[in-house]
Amino acid sequence: VCQRFFALLVDGTTLDTHKTLSCIALGWKTSPFHVHLKNVKRAMSSAMTLGMQIDAVINELSNLSSTQQYAIIVIGVGLVATLLLGSADHPGLEMTTAPPKTAVSPSKPVKTDKNSQPEPRWYIFRMINYAMMVAFVASVADFVWNYAAYAVDSAVLLRFLIGWSACLIYFFGFFGVSFVHDVVPPVDEGLAPSPPQPEKIPSAKMVSSSRNQTVTIPKSMKKKAVEAPCPKDVPVCSDPSSFATSSKKAPPASNLTELSDDQIANLVLTGQMKDHELEKRLDCHRAVDVRRLVIREKLAKVGNDPSSLQELPSQPSLDYSRVHGANCEIVVGYVPLPVGMVGPLRINDMTVYVPMATTEGCLVASANRGCKAISVTGANAMVIRDGITRAPCIRMPSAMEAARLKLWCDEPTNFAAMKAAFETTTSFGKLKSCSPTVAGRNVYLRLVCFSGDAMGMNMVSKGSLAVIDLLRAEFPELKLIALSGNMCTDKKAAATNWLEGRGKSVVTECVIPKEVVNKTLKTTVEAMVETNINKNLIGSAMAGAIGGFNAHAANMVTAVFLATGQDPAQNVESSNCITLLEETEDGDLHMSCTMPSLEVGTVGGGTTLPAQAACLQAMGCKGGDRQNPGANAQRLALITATAVMAGELSLIAALAANTLVQAHMTHNRKK
Repeated sequence: VCQRFFALLVDGTTLDTHKTLSCIALGWKTSPFHVHLKNVKRAMSSAMTLGMQIDAVINELSNLSSTQQYAIIVIGVGLVATLLLGSADHPGLEMTTAPPKTAVSPSKPVKTDKNSQPEPRWYIFRMINYAMMVAFVASVADFVWNYAAYAVDSAVLLRFLIGWSACLIYFFGFFGVSFVHDVVPPVDEGLAPSPPQPEKIPSAKMVSSSRNQTVTIPKSMKKKAVEAPCPKDVPVCSDPSSFATSSKKAPPASNLTELSDDQIANLVLTGQMKDHELEKRLDCHRAVDVRRLVIREKLAKVGNDPSSLQELPSQPSLDYSRVHGANCEIVVGYVPLPVGMVGPLRINDMTVYVPMATTEGCLVASANRGCKAISVTGANAMVIRDGITRAPCIRMPSAMEAARLKLWCDEPTNFAAMKAAFETTTSFGKLKSCSPTVAGRNVYLRLVCFSGDAMGMNMVSKGSLAVIDLLRAEFPELKLIALSGNMCTDKKAAATNWLEGRGKSVVTECVIPKEVVNKTLKTTVEAMVETNINKNLIGSAMAGAIGGFNAHAANMVTAVFLATGQDPAQNVESSNCITLLEETEDGDLHMSCTMPSLEVGTVGGGTTLPAQAACLQAMGCKGGDRQNPGANAQRLALITATAVMAGELSLIAALAANTLVQAHMTHNRKK
């Protein structure tokens, strides 16, 4: 066939499809190879023994030319290679049955298998593939370019055919190696490399950005040591470095499913696997079970109860008998909310993890980045005012009578009588102050009550009725218009809460070394300070904001409220916050958040539900503190305010670095 085809090319005959096919057919019928095949068939059909038939076939084949013999060899090798590859097994694709789970303590690292074989260097085959492709294409191009000289030389032509045949055999036999490499999981190289050492970051000194004033820094804010460093492998919103795939090797998925939950938790605890990858490597339900084991160990390390999350359901369940008569009416079901853990967060030399219930993707990851930056030196926080308020609206016959009522309440002896009447209604409540405001015939009596570990709305309302009864005895014509006259002010934006406070008034601060700002927050101190001034201060002022001089304090407040059973509607006044950033003389970042009206409690309301109580217990502030009433609620306020500062820090950094949209597109979109 080749001889006929090449003869046409040498003669310069113009070929079309019909001529080409006719040439090939004629060449095949008249070729010696076809004649020999007929002879072989005729010999095989005659009455001969097997040995005689084989001898006849060999004799017929020996009469073929060297080119024809080589063609038979090439075709035979190609067929054998194809059959072998088609019947080969693919061990990496076989289904494996996971052995029974064995309990392994997460605190003990898994030992590396010393007998494991090194992984083949698959990239060498890719390089050979490319080299063979280049050689094959180059030889074809060379043959076409110099066809007139090569076609008349049988020796050169034979070398080309041999080379092309070798390339084709290689392509059929090895070209799928790179595909096999992508499908077959790599050999496990061991599950327990040494955990990364925590970074040493120099301590920071807090100095005011003013050249004429210097701020004294408490010793607790100058510490270098990090008692509980944040995991370095957590995904953080607004951090461009977390967009790329990690280079750290994790166990293959096929091997991971064979491990027990405790063993997988150990991989996360030792930094060999990322916490946020659990859902990708396991099914979502098992990922939650493993993560609960991880959090249990982390809580134990910071001194909190490791069994705290036992009452936090991870499967759909709710005891409706706990809800009836306490939390909701006309119940038809419940809405599950995912709860994420932020931390560790160092506050006043205590280390905590903060539960946050939210459906806003990227929020928990962003707050976690802020916690990581804050915990390098730690934060300091303090409750500077503690008192829930209620302001009954009282109407008097005239404006003068209203004025006389106001003056009567201002007398210390009369206030003592009101205090005594108030405190007859409660065991823990203490009336702290009474501030009457006159508007014509109306008097708004703003009562401030210390409510212990309760948020205190019911407590102060009941005590306010006792005060009204006392006033009615002195002023018989007094008329109660409403127990709440909106000067409290509850669940509404109001300047009185911003100035006078309501619930817990908290201030928290930290110093972030400039190295941490650059490495963890991916921006600069100068950029963050400028962004905060123009956005949170000037921008909010131009908007006429009341208590809104912050980036997104309501995000963290609401998430913590939902997780811990607080009244979510009170995030209106509880989110009042002013965030201030300054560059110190050392070039570090000083940050503070002041929240004058944070309304939280650890007893009563939604805090009695098992899941919400579990979240409070995880932070060490479940229920009331009988030795020091109010201590648990104040602890919750300090944690919430510092979590707000962590969220503020991360978002301001993202805005300064202009990575906010990129982060949300990467982390907050279903693939």
